[in-house]
Amino acid sequence: MADLDLLQGTLDTLVLKTLSWGPRHGYAVARWIKETSDDTILVEDRALYVSLHRLEERGWVESQWGLSENNRRAKYYELTASGRRQLKAKASEFTTYARAMFKILETV
Repeated sequence: MADLDLLQGTLDTLVLKTLSWGPRHGYAVARWIKETSDDTILVEDRALYVSLHRLEERGWVESQWGLSENNRRAKYYELTASGRRQLKAKASEFTTYARAMFKILETV
């Protein structure tokens, strides 16, 4: 797996997981990831929107315009059935990868 593929796959998986809790606009996606990771994972705006558009092109998320909690027009993203299946597959792949990494890093 190339570094760029890993990074894109990781971000895409985080976005899919975030949206598994319900529709959110981009800022709310980034905020959820930041807060849930105890401020460890910060997603840049450009990377987030590239990921959201990529996921939408693949049919894993759908979007529609709505009003944010601040009464501002915002695009809300929501998982599709295909996106839920993809999240399950990606979460399994990532868990296997992470376990292998931890095993290597913890070797004395």
